[in-house]
Amino acid sequence: MTDFIVAIPARYAASRLPGKPLRLLGGTPLVVHVARRALAAGAREVWVATDDARIRDALVATEVRVAMTSERHASGSDRLAECADIAGWADDALVVNLQGDEPFAPPAGIRAVADTLASSGAEMATLAVPVDDAATLFDPNAVKLVRAANGDALYFSRAPIPWHRDALPPGQWLRHIGIYAYRAGFLRRFSQMPPGRLEQVESLEQLRALEAGHRIAVALAPEPFPPGVDTPEDLARAESILRGADQ
Repeated sequence: MTDFIVAIPARYAASRLPGKPLRLLGGTPLVVHVARRALAAGAREVWVATDDARIRDALVATEVRVAMTSERHASGSDRLAECADIAGWADDALVVNLQGDEPFAPPAGIRAVADTLASSGAEMATLAVPVDDAATLFDPNAVKLVRAANGDALYFSRAPIPWHRDALPPGQWLRHIGIYAYRAGFLRRFSQMPPGRLEQVESLEQLRALEAGHRIAVALAPEPFPPGVDTPEDLARAESILRGADQ
């Protein structure tokens, strides 16, 4: 079994849902739900990297460790790079970056991205699922990707790629799941790399690694990842999912 750490970036001032990590889902803060998923996946350590003492305090009764990081970080990976230094992770430690708004992330998927990094030899790893409806395919908020024959990512885009010139046959597209794995040493180097041109065009941070010539291994998720929580409407939907699971 792959030995890995899960690190969860949790910024208080989310633009579309302020205080998102502390919003209650079934009476429990959202960040606690995410941390429980990471623990259920069998991570050696689970860390939350945050900029707010209220988030730290919400995790006091859990097995999760907390790194208090700067408020100035532009991205979750930058926040986790600081967490890596605070935690003192060795450069070869395998770190899974689990977004703090994924209360239903399947433990099997968290393990799968760690296993993919370990077996591929790539600098990064991530997951994808097939696209099965036109609305997702043409939604710019749903990131699509194409893979090489060896499973490495060729490109990520908000556009429907690859574009079929003559027809739109089903089952030809993949949607990116925003979970990553990397070694702590590469995480540190990645956070120091300047944003790439393609990253700025698409507003997709993972393109920084591809444009710089680094490999990103992509595996199909073993289970569906329910949508994350970005808006009040998403939170209400998550509450409905949770109530359904409890019945």
